[in-house]
Amino acid sequence: MTFEELKDKAHSLPLKPGVYLMMDKSGTVIYVGKAKALKNRVSSYFQDQASHTEKTRAMVAQIDHFDTIIAGSEFEALVLENSLIKRHKPRYNILLKDDKGYPYIRLSVKDPYPRFSMAGRMQDDGARYFGPFGGRHDTQTILDALRGALKLPDCGRRFPRDIGKERPCLNYHMGKCDGYCRPEAEKARHDQAIDQAIGLLEGKFREVEQDLTAQMLQAAEDLEFEKAAALRDRIKAIALLGKRQKVVAGYLADTDVLGLFSDEVRTAVAALHFREGDLTGRDLELFPTGGEGPSDILSAFLVQFYANRGILPRQILLPDEVEDAVPIMRLLSDKAGRKVELATPQRGAKMDLIRMAAENAREECLRVTTREEKTAKILQLLAEKLELPGPPRRIEAYDISNTGASDIVSAMTVFADGKPKKSAYRRFIMKGLEAPDDYASMEQTLTRRFKRQKEGDAAFAETLPDLLLIDGGDTHAAVAARVLGDFGLNIPVYGMVKDDRHRTRALITADGREIGIQAVPALFAFIGQIQEETHRTAVGFHHKRHTKTGTGSTLEKIPGVGPARRKELLKHYGSIRAIRQADYADLASVVPKGTARAVYDYFHAGDTEPDETSDSQKEGQICE
Repeated sequence: MTFEELKDKAHSLPLKPGVYLMMDKSGTVIYVGKAKALKNRVSSYFQDQASHTEKTRAMVAQIDHFDTIIAGSEFEALVLENSLIKRHKPRYNILLKDDKGYPYIRLSVKDPYPRFSMAGRMQDDGARYFGPFGGRHDTQTILDALRGALKLPDCGRRFPRDIGKERPCLNYHMGKCDGYCRPEAEKARHDQAIDQAIGLLEGKFREVEQDLTAQMLQAAEDLEFEKAAALRDRIKAIALLGKRQKVVAGYLADTDVLGLFSDEVRTAVAALHFREGDLTGRDLELFPTGGEGPSDILSAFLVQFYANRGILPRQILLPDEVEDAVPIMRLLSDKAGRKVELATPQRGAKMDLIRMAAENAREECLRVTTREEKTAKILQLLAEKLELPGPPRRIEAYDISNTGASDIVSAMTVFADGKPKKSAYRRFIMKGLEAPDDYASMEQTLTRRFKRQKEGDAAFAETLPDLLLIDGGDTHAAVAARVLGDFGLNIPVYGMVKDDRHRTRALITADGREIGIQAVPALFAFIGQIQEETHRTAVGFHHKRHTKTGTGSTLEKIPGVGPARRKELLKHYGSIRAIRQADYADLASVVPKGTARAVYDYFHAGDTEPDETSDSQKEGQICE
């Protein structure tokens, strides 16, 4: 990649925590860094290089391309950075001189009575490891919370060797331990407690937390406040398990985690690779969205992606189930020479990892997809839905607004290539209507609009629309279709049907055939935008006319009262009614006597308010 391409890619990154891997032309990782906001941190390498150190300038000169992995928090980014530096040993990183890391919780599963302990690193000793966690203090607090919540032993006795040799210790008598040193204690109960502890460490601590909360509330009702306080502290300690890190997962020894994201233009699948509990890398595949479901996408990815890989994971976590999971597992297992398992978790820590992979897929997909591509895809979807010959380049939408027989107006908005073209908006003042009639108003609007274009009016000199959208149902669409027929035009026309929340839920033809759009979120949002923009324009125009009819237009009729005097009067009195009620002396104290006499005589001569004259508008033109 060129320097400018690297710079553009950096500017397109999200403002999210994560790590970045700088690579040279050979693909070797030369630097690994963490960031609170990837966009800001990575962009800094390709901006003011004069402020860089000599080492940084040398490193930037070697960068050919870079990759990023989004993390859930700054701490996760820190842990992941630590893991990747140890794995790749980049020459521009200050390498750690030892192999210290974050502490794990170890469970001696081979013992008859398994026990928990703290470990500095994972080892191949047959034990189970959980973590790593934020530090030794937090890890010890978690261990204490586990033992306290499940009443597991915290002493130095070993079972079954020490069962019955001594009397139970003080912890048993204080209710902190179930006393498995007693001969009558059941081993099954201990096994159940260990299983619950494993569930907690794997993120399934909601059930235990709910149980402890119920105990705390009961203790409070029983006025056992010391017990309630102890349970409260235990709940807080268990909450520390929420610090469980997703980027280093001890229970994922050899696992790939897949995340899926699709929008109207592209689909992305991200694969996070865990080896020996560490997240060691990420692969991401992008391809055009073709309407396939998650199952089909994942099936194709599993076969094509892993067919060319030399080493396959033992487990692949999927965001959705695939219909042909069994033959795919057999295919991958045959290639690996051992069992390869496909799993679809529904909750817990593994589901958190899938969300993390999906977030990586989403951000990369959004980064490389331009707004123009999204709009083009939406127009293509609309054409397919409505069976149009091609994407509608120009869409015109219409709406009516009125309050009674006066100030009946309509608005025409234009969307060119999916974007509002406000210079082409037109607004119409209805003529000859004695009462509100939306159908007659729509007929008059469209008749005047296409008549003007047929006559060569410069205000309608642009091309004819590819699609008409009418705010209303099939009857409104039928009115529009009839007008188009009168002019010999064959333009598709649809009504925009709203739901009970005033959102366009469907498009409807003149003969009442509904076409649902809610199942396609991008299309639903696009049509909703058109409907809202057209409604806003019509209501806004109506409001301006109604307001002006009651204020400014009245004063405009008075001889000798110019814009400055009208503004002065309205500022002082606030309304036409107050000006009408003012006497001559009061008016003369605000404006010159000649103006005051003209205003007073006008209102007190019984004159009626005149009709409004045309006014210039910012958006489009008013069509008289």
